[in-house]
Amino acid sequence: MPTDDREQQTRSDQRPRRRRRAASVLPTLMTLGNVICGFAAIHYAAKPIEDSAFGYSTLSFAGGLIFLGMFFDAIDGTVARLTRSTSDIGAQLDSLADVITFGVAPAFMTLRLVSHYYGPEGAPGGDHALLGPADNAYAKILWAIAAFYVCCTALRLARFNAEVRSDKAEDHLYFKGLPSPGAGGTVASLIVLHQYLLHQHAGIEDGLAFARAAALGIPLVTAIVAFAMVSNIRYSHFVNKVLRSRRTFPGLIRVVLPVLIAVWWPREALAAGFVFYALSGPVMALLKPARPTQQQSSTPSTTTSA
Repeated sequence: MPTDDREQQTRSDQRPRRRRRAASVLPTLMTLGNVICGFAAIHYAAKPIEDSAFGYSTLSFAGGLIFLGMFFDAIDGTVARLTRSTSDIGAQLDSLADVITFGVAPAFMTLRLVSHYYGPEGAPGGDHALLGPADNAYAKILWAIAAFYVCCTALRLARFNAEVRSDKAEDHLYFKGLPSPGAGGTVASLIVLHQYLLHQHAGIEDGLAFARAAALGIPLVTAIVAFAMVSNIRYSHFVNKVLRSRRTFPGLIRVVLPVLIAVWWPREALAAGFVFYALSGPVMALLKPARPTQQQSSTPSTTTSA
């Protein structure tokens, strides 16, 4: 074979390799996008809580960034499988990103929300410094709840990576413990709804009293979902169940109707959806009889969103 032909053949062989390498970078970029969203959410949550563009507060922006990170977290595994670039490093990187976006960011948002209404002086409405562990008894409890939530998120993801994953079809339809995106989404959606309702009642005299009272419930929810993450309660894998379900008209209605509701009432729908999902595990555990031990010990899902 002439030299020119050999060089041309070598170049043609290298092109597919370069394309595969470029495609293999996409899942990593999606995961790093999740990291950036979590970091940006913390950045916006640290700013003074005030209305900005379109009437959204800085905490609302932080919550929106957590949902954007959830989108990146949902598609990075799919992109990795499509490009045939799945790896153990990618799975570990995904877990580290989830700790930031669905662990640290929601916990910091909770601290920031409550400290806005319960500062060192107890004066309402001001943008107080973050409540520190030395301020008062409630500040210590609040800080402990946020730290406990972050620890539970890390333990949830570490357990997910360490457990042996099964190839049974049923195991792709369930999680063991509340997934970290579900926990972070529950906290973030309630904070976003809180900020929206506060903006809607800004001109009402009792608006601030409502905001202060409602803010006290967020740490309680944070503690509950933290316990749910490290529990053995089974949670349905909603996406896989929808994708594997039969394409029937009632099934289509169950998917389209929530989407239409979310278009008209996005904040209310997000909060209701995440709270419903967080409660679905315990409710189903109470309604269904105990399953055999072998089925309970199997890992419920092989996706990277845990």
